Amino acid sequence: MNQKNNKPTLPQSKASGGYPGTLLYPDNKLTMGIVAHVDAGKTTLSEGVLYQNGITRQMGRVDHGDSFLDTFVLEKNRGITIFSKQAIFPLGDKEVTLLDTPGHVDFSAEMERTLQVLDYAILLISGPDGVTGQVLTLWELLSRYHVPTFIFINKMDQQGMDLSAIMEEVQARLSAQCVLAGSEAFYEKAALCDEALLEAYLETGKVSENACAGLIKERKLFPCYYGSALKMQGVDTLLEGLANYTICPNYGSDFGAIIYKISRDEQGNRLTHMKITGGSLSVKEQIGESKVHQIRIYNGKKYEAVQQVSAGTVCAVTGFADTFCGQGLGFEPAGIEPYLDTVLSYEVLLPPDWEPHEAYEKFLQLSEELPELHASWSEESSCLRIRMMGEIQGEILKSLVSERFGKSIEFGEDTVLYKETVADTVEGVGHFEPLRHYAEVHLLLTPLPSGSGIVVDTACSEDTLDRNWQRLVMTHLKEKVHTGILTNSPLTDMKITLTTGRAHVKHTEGGDFRQATYRALRHGLRKAGCRLLEPYYDYRLELPTDFVGRAMNDIQNMHGTCEPSSATGKNTVLTGRAPVSTMKDYQKDVTSYSKGQGRLYCTLAGYFPCHNEEEVVQAVGYEADRDLENPSDSIFCKSGSGVSVPWQEVEQYMHLPLFWQPETIQKNEGSVRGGSESRQYSDEELEAVFKQTYGTSKRETSRFKKSARIITAESGFSGPRIKSAYNNASAEEVLLIDGYNMIFAWEELKDMAALSLASARDLLIEILGNYQGYKENRIIVVFDGYKKPGNPGTTQTIHNMQIIYTKEGETADQFIEKFVLEHVKKLRITVATSDGLEQMMIFGQGALRMSARELRMHIMDTNEEIRQKFLHKF
Repeated sequence: MNQKNNKPTLPQSKASGGYPGTLLYPDNKLTMGIVAHVDAGKTTLSEGVLYQNGITRQMGRVDHGDSFLDTFVLEKNRGITIFSKQAIFPLGDKEVTLLDTPGHVDFSAEMERTLQVLDYAILLISGPDGVTGQVLTLWELLSRYHVPTFIFINKMDQQGMDLSAIMEEVQARLSAQCVLAGSEAFYEKAALCDEALLEAYLETGKVSENACAGLIKERKLFPCYYGSALKMQGVDTLLEGLANYTICPNYGSDFGAIIYKISRDEQGNRLTHMKITGGSLSVKEQIGESKVHQIRIYNGKKYEAVQQVSAGTVCAVTGFADTFCGQGLGFEPAGIEPYLDTVLSYEVLLPPDWEPHEAYEKFLQLSEELPELHASWSEESSCLRIRMMGEIQGEILKSLVSERFGKSIEFGEDTVLYKETVADTVEGVGHFEPLRHYAEVHLLLTPLPSGSGIVVDTACSEDTLDRNWQRLVMTHLKEKVHTGILTNSPLTDMKITLTTGRAHVKHTEGGDFRQATYRALRHGLRKAGCRLLEPYYDYRLELPTDFVGRAMNDIQNMHGTCEPSSATGKNTVLTGRAPVSTMKDYQKDVTSYSKGQGRLYCTLAGYFPCHNEEEVVQAVGYEADRDLENPSDSIFCKSGSGVSVPWQEVEQYMHLPLFWQPETIQKNEGSVRGGSESRQYSDEELEAVFKQTYGTSKRETSRFKKSARIITAESGFSGPRIKSAYNNASAEEVLLIDGYNMIFAWEELKDMAALSLASARDLLIEILGNYQGYKENRIIVVFDGYKKPGNPGTTQTIHNMQIIYTKEGETADQFIEKFVLEHVKKLRITVATSDGLEQMMIFGQGALRMSARELRMHIMDTNEEIRQKFLHKF
């Protein structure tokens, strides 16, 4: 349709086999990476791209050890890519930095670190292998980092390749938006992504290249190409697509950079690899506490030292001593936590002549370059431990240590890394009050689905605990890896919500809240207990059909799940999920009984409940009561000194009431609300409360059952029985709203309040004003102002609503209670709040109550009613 038939003119470099010299388009930069599963032909495609653009005089091969980008001795010896490298080549009117990434699963963490700086990616799929488990993982990672993606299906020169069948699998398992470039379907699919594009396509039968490029940039379209990288088939077509369908980013003038890699050169200089995402960077420039000594632009093994680099450049900088992978410089924030991580731990067996603490320091150095190692020293067992992705990485690490430090190491038996999560929703209390210190913290711990990690939030009013103290609690929750009570393994998949807390005007110091926070978390875990989680693999097992029965029986014994997914000729594919602890060595068994014909692909699925929790807990032998670094008890002040109170008794001494109790949460209402919202009480429950508290006559019981609108109760006051005006249809209706309760109960307002309480308050007033304008009802919104010294209280009229700020010493609850008492006989009052105590109070006084959730639903229904009305009108 609108596909160019001519091959694009690609400017050639001035020098081959090294840095390409001065490129033609230095300000039009793209960063691109090739990602693939092992043996898909990634390095071959990289070589083809560089050869096609004149960067190399001949195509190197990984198995020959002469590829342009696999420059390390270990890579040449192994025939695999281990570390990411870069090459630069011109493409049309763009300068492209190509980042070559490892394909082997043992080095996938290195690949993931590179994704955060890519403008585009080429996902390479081996035609004979199809969409493997590793391809699915790569696809998920590209989505996670929002990387626009081109797809190249390789090795299509092999016998029996069926492009249609492969494309069907790609569209079914990756995305329906994966479409062969240049085909009619490509433009039709592009047109369907946008209404204006579709209209233009129906009129002209064409879609512009710019429009397609925009859709690709937004990850709404994924162009697919095919061929053979080894035979240079389809590579020129892929390059043409990259030239036509990519858009260079626009960068601002403020400095920013993302660090994606730390390495060391042959002389031992520490290199910080980064992409400049804004402004520029110059030699001798001060960034934080570090000074730029040298800026290098690598192209393969060689580099050029430059004085300055601009936005869009990928470079390596010397002079930075404390940088780390994922760090943001300038305006760039810290990167997200990596998706891929190691799940096996190993003891490093050191040679006798290597002092352990010296070895530990060296491995910390290696951990800067390979963060997934997580090098640690165990004082308890006096050993050095690291984590690894697999055996191949272990072999490479041995060679690296020998080459760099001149030492020979071995590894002990692998140990699966477990995690823990809270067993049930619970509120933990931490109190820290030795002499002249004070802090109390309440934390609500809520289990989350697998893969959620740790989520930290606050539902605590600033009237209860000042914002600065709340921020300090949030900092303490995030500052370290908290552990569980079963095996002392890291916690995950849980939400930690600050519900309430207290400080002392004179005696509270920052460290007090650290102690109270840690103890509150630990106290909650002791109350609810923990569940042990273990890592699981998603596996894909391809083997001759004759061995399927054996394989399924093995997987069942491994406590895994299994289902046949497909059968091709004499081979069958089994897929499912199984614990890492039982499946990690299964490839050896498969190779043995299938006589080398079986292939097992495993990708980490995440952490799920441990299949043998009791056995593991017993084997670890961790005793929470003896862990002095993680106490569950609290410290209270008694007779002028601090006294330790066991965790089982803390709630008897705590100074603040519990925010949450299991019996006060209805299953259909969920658990945690924002702010003070804790539950929605039923009429029957409220009746029971008032019966127990005040007593109820037979007549009143009868009337209660007949109607919830007329409340009669012997309140204990000396005055007459309370009656509401709800039996008077002519009485004016009033909606009385607890303002701050709404703000901290509605997620969108609570998120805004975390940044600006005033903005959240203004937005609430705007929302309610729109609602009042359509419903034409009387609304009174009450905000707390009682903490402001000398505040006489104010009343404003905004959008025909009364906005009331209470006077000094008067809370919103107190104002609402007083208003209801004074006006319930002549006004039909509904109070919108989700404060449980306030609900019971207004219910007993004769007003109706509405929860924050119910009010939000009324407003949403009203907005939809308005929208439908005006749509119908026009």
